[in-house]
Amino acid sequence: MITNTVAVLPEVTSDQRAEILAAPRTTQAHRSLMASLPAMNALQLGGEAKAAQLPAQITVAAWNVERCLFPEETAAHLAPIAPDIVLLSEVDCGMARTAQRHTTEEVARALGMTYAFGVEFHELDLGGPTERAFCTDDFNTTGWHGNAVLSSVPFERTALIRLDDHGHWFTPESGAADPEQPRVGGRMAIAAVVPTERGPICVVSTHLESNSAAEHRQVQFELLLREIDAFAPDIPILIGGDLNTGNHLPPDFDWRRETLFALAEDQGYSWEFTAEGDTTRPSLITPHPDRKMKLDWLAGRGFTPVDKGVLSSISATGTPLSDHDCVWTKADISALSDA
Repeated sequence: MITNTVAVLPEVTSDQRAEILAAPRTTQAHRSLMASLPAMNALQLGGEAKAAQLPAQITVAAWNVERCLFPEETAAHLAPIAPDIVLLSEVDCGMARTAQRHTTEEVARALGMTYAFGVEFHELDLGGPTERAFCTDDFNTTGWHGNAVLSSVPFERTALIRLDDHGHWFTPESGAADPEQPRVGGRMAIAAVVPTERGPICVVSTHLESNSAAEHRQVQFELLLREIDAFAPDIPILIGGDLNTGNHLPPDFDWRRETLFALAEDQGYSWEFTAEGDTTRPSLITPHPDRKMKLDWLAGRGFTPVDKGVLSSISATGTPLSDHDCVWTKADISALSDA
């Protein structure tokens, strides 16, 4: 668990980039590289909160925004559900495919929220073929790609929880490493404690592994739950994100074969915060009309679900903002008495 925070994430130097490119593709080398990169060991905090504390009933949205090609439109699309907390995954910062923008910062500014951004991967190239069509340059200024938590109130505490330090996308043994998309990093989560009128709560944005089987995701989720308990004991918790459930089970992509659901329930979590229905669709980057999956979830402990839904990622002008729809819930803080 990493609790260090910075105003600006340090960029990878030319010497560090050369070291990454020359490093053997082994777990030991990956762990050494991860330890040597400051941006992999801190959260960036920014933006401005618009309230001092949340009410007892809050709205939380979780959305994999697929690089966030359209930050302003993404924020506008969320506005009608008026989220108090937004849990984002696959957000770019300093990538040519998203015009070198800090997409989290721009979404937070448009919504009037503060944010915590953490790096999942440092990408050394421009991405896949469909992504390259959006590139405004032939280089990335920082190459950061990760997760974020946006909040309408200030953070009391934050933590970066790494779910993969062995280099699943770096070492050839995993089968996930892509020579066309070299990268350092791995799946992770961001946990944040925020104040409410009934006391503190913890919200978590996470992204589990896509290129693996259910057993691998179970290990990641078990680690996540253990770290959350250590970070935020005895307070209500809401976890949201792209859990990639069933993503490695074609052709039916049956999420019911995942074991992480029972794991969470055994520890007091409920999945009743997630509406029914698939959460993926064809997009500008991922034009796969036949790949329909339910990957995105919200789980809570110490909350009572009041309402829930799936917000289509198709914008008002007909543009798919992502290959994932947004899942949201309205939840009541049931585990704390009124102050």
